[in-house]
Amino acid sequence: MTAESSAPDAPGTPGTPETPTPGTRRPGGRTARVRAAVLRAAEDALVEHGFSGLDLGNVAQRAGVGRTTAYRRWGTTTALVADLLAEMAEQSLPRARSGSLAEDLRANARLVQHTLADPRQGALFRAVIVAATCDPGAAEALRRFYLRRVEEWALCVTEAVERGELPPDTDAFEVVRAVSAPLYYRMLTTAEPLDEAAADRAAAAAEAAARAGAYRRERA
Repeated sequence: MTAESSAPDAPGTPGTPETPTPGTRRPGGRTARVRAAVLRAAEDALVEHGFSGLDLGNVAQRAGVGRTTAYRRWGTTTALVADLLAEMAEQSLPRARSGSLAEDLRANARLVQHTLADPRQGALFRAVIVAATCDPGAAEALRRFYLRRVEEWALCVTEAVERGELPPDTDAFEVVRAVSAPLYYRMLTTAEPLDEAAADRAAAAAEAAARAGAYRRERA
């Protein structure tokens, strides 16, 4: 199914949605307030109804802004999800820098665990993941979100390599992905609680595999 809103488009063909890319300067004043209100309303709608129930006109009504404003700025629900993910990346907590690979990976795992176990945030991520499975635009937005987060936390692994804790050709991105993958799998496939013990196990397993050379880059 498509991610287009079921509400009719505003008159005319909308141009490229004004979705800022992560890292760009955000507008201020009324524009910033409108954006914040709409993104919060989009979060609420996704948590309550999932991606299939996301409607740009309904989000605008929730946010107390005009439908025309919402359609002019975002154009489609996919563009709205992309902007929401960009904002989530901006607001994410910074990576840990403890000087210990084990501590840094544990901090990463617990951050993911706390997010996914939170009733609101967990539901939001499940809705966005569902969106990514059925809409290419949502999938690309989710890919950019995780690329940014993995890039930031990969520096912990790079620093561990520099300290001699890991083989010099360790793929830092793969190590970070290995930390969070079991947590997402547990969230999506079981009804078991996603607790700190699960996070600590995921971090310890990724660390042990990295030290053993499981994530060394293949040589050409």
